[in-house]
Amino acid sequence: MVSANPNLPLVYHPNYSFSFDPNHRFVMSKFARLFQEVQQLGLVHNNLYKPEVGSPTPLETVHCEQYLWDLWRNQLDSKTMRRIGLPWSEPLMARTFTAPLGTLKTAELALQHGVACHLAGGTHHAHYDFGSGFCMVNDLAYTATTLIAQQRVNNVLIFDLDVHQGDGTAAMLKHHPYIYTCSIHCEKNFPFRKHSSDLDIGLEIGLTDTEYLDIVAHTLESLIRDLNPELVLYDAGVDVWQGDSLGKLDISWLGIAKRDALVLSMCQRHGIPVATVIGGGYDKDHQRLAKRHALVVQQAAKI
Repeated sequence: MVSANPNLPLVYHPNYSFSFDPNHRFVMSKFARLFQEVQQLGLVHNNLYKPEVGSPTPLETVHCEQYLWDLWRNQLDSKTMRRIGLPWSEPLMARTFTAPLGTLKTAELALQHGVACHLAGGTHHAHYDFGSGFCMVNDLAYTATTLIAQQRVNNVLIFDLDVHQGDGTAAMLKHHPYIYTCSIHCEKNFPFRKHSSDLDIGLEIGLTDTEYLDIVAHTLESLIRDLNPELVLYDAGVDVWQGDSLGKLDISWLGIAKRDALVLSMCQRHGIPVATVIGGGYDKDHQRLAKRHALVVQQAAKI
């Protein structure tokens, strides 16, 4: 059990996980396992929120309409689907179009409560008119642009600490004046063709905790000082872990927990609401992966 704030909003939908090839590199069960993990940690009370089941229509504000509906109807060609890396199915479409609504709900709850956690999200490789790297639609771009269009906030910082660069987010928001994208990632890793975020920090293979945490702290402090964001969308990818099958960094389990605590506490000190998404993580041990993703929720519950 974790000493926890019982009012920490958690956002989850049961359709996030469904029957899927357990040997696939993408661990589809991790969302349900993460929910079970935070339950066992005593973090689920009357603080659970469920987004509506999604469809392509809301995402038309940020994505190509033709792409969305071709994806929804299984009319994309095989080359386009190979770039995504996931086999099409109706349950996959249900979770794909529900999760962005979950990230939006998480951000709305963060604006009310100061912090909120989505037990999914961080599909930062999705571009305007194609998907890539297990990402089909971009929940971060959708959430940030929606809140600004609704005049809920004036500016947003997307702080992406997934080990892979947020190329889709960078490309989709390149010309948006009120959304600032920052990606701190392993430089020699997927995607091999990077798109320019407002700030990119490429890390060397094998980077360890101390230097990594210094970079994260210095970068976030500078961004908060310079931008004074009204909301931070925090992609807390756990593929930075030293044992991650797609990571290439040497960050310890404790290092990830310290990173999440650092980001959340710094936002809190400055009075900036922060919404977390889980981002990437890859592991043949599916339960261990769920525990890794639970780290950010545990740190948020301590605030």
